[in-house]
Amino acid sequence: MDWKKTLMIGSFAAGAILFLTGRRPAGLAVAGIGVATFAAEHPEKFEELWQRMPEYIEKGSKFVDMASTFLERMGQERGGYRNMPAAGGNRF
Repeated sequence: MDWKKTLMIGSFAAGAILFLTGRRPAGLAVAGIGVATFAAEHPEKFEELWQRMPEYIEKGSKFVDMASTFLERMGQERGGYRNMPAAGGNRF
């Protein structure tokens, strides 16, 4: 595997993990390294991605709205989704 490809994948993965664990500034900085490497390695693909970015943001926004609505509905039903029994039986 090419070292630049490894750098891109590793940066995106590390950035996602940092972002999801609450270390958002560090996650964005590390993911930015991956984006910069991607832009330098594949400028034509990066330009296409940049042009389609509004479409991707709209789709992501719709997904977040649907997930939020789902969790709100689950919260209104019998104590919420956190009190659902596990598939194997009792929660405790």
